[in-house]
Amino acid sequence: MKLKFLVLSILLIISSCGSKKQVVTTTPQKPIVVDEPVIKEESKIPTVEHTKKKKVTSKSIVKTTNEYIEKFAPIAVREMHKYKIPASITLAQGILESGSGRSNLAIRSNNHFGIKCHRGWKGKSVTHDDDKIAECFRKYKHPERSYEDHSKFLTGRKRYARLFKLRTTDYKGWAYGLKRAGYATDKKYPQKLIALIHKYNLDQYDREKNRPPTPPSTPVVVQKKDTTQTTVTNTDTNTTSTRFFYKVIKGDTLYSIARKFKISVQQLKMINGLKNNTISIGQELLLRK
Repeated sequence: MKLKFLVLSILLIISSCGSKKQVVTTTPQKPIVVDEPVIKEESKIPTVEHTKKKKVTSKSIVKTTNEYIEKFAPIAVREMHKYKIPASITLAQGILESGSGRSNLAIRSNNHFGIKCHRGWKGKSVTHDDDKIAECFRKYKHPERSYEDHSKFLTGRKRYARLFKLRTTDYKGWAYGLKRAGYATDKKYPQKLIALIHKYNLDQYDREKNRPPTPPSTPVVVQKKDTTQTTVTNTDTNTTSTRFFYKVIKGDTLYSIARKFKISVQQLKMINGLKNNTISIGQELLLRK
């Protein structure tokens, strides 16, 4: 009897719990919106344009040593008369130091004499491997400035003062004097300069007078009429042609003659079939064919 009552009590409790079950309703929450930063379109930052390296064209580089001499001889002569430095020495140094204008240093900086920055230099410069790595060398806007600075460099330093007591025709004295004064570390520097002077007959420019170009009509010009027997261009005709010759006088050089008639030394040599720059007094040079 007690067992039956206990079972009934349990059943009543379970049913009462089920009827009192609460229904929980939840109010839907609004979604949380996170404010994201507004990303503006990035403004374009101006890029720095790198300086383009100047292209070196074949036209700006002399091809041969003779061409180099023809181009810079007038400058060397001008510097000689202004500063009393032999034109032959200046040209020989330019040829040797710059590789006739074709060395890397000459192309990059127009430095034809290997002059380093030294103390007090306020101009532009470039680094170049020489006795040491990445040494400072002077940079010029034009090769002519290099020639001018070469003259000022020598005249402005006491160690070269003795050289200016020599004649401008004493290129050997200058060559050995430059080495003794410390211009170059190469033990054979004087011999190299002298060899270049002999090879290209550069000492002729040491005797060149400082004078403006003379008009073609001023020098003594002899007009000759060649017959068909001596004129190659008229061998098949009976006509004559006028050809212009110049008679060499004392003090003349191929350079001075070419300068008078406004032609190049190379043209003068080619027209007359000359293998070197040697000419003699009384020699008649053909000026044009």
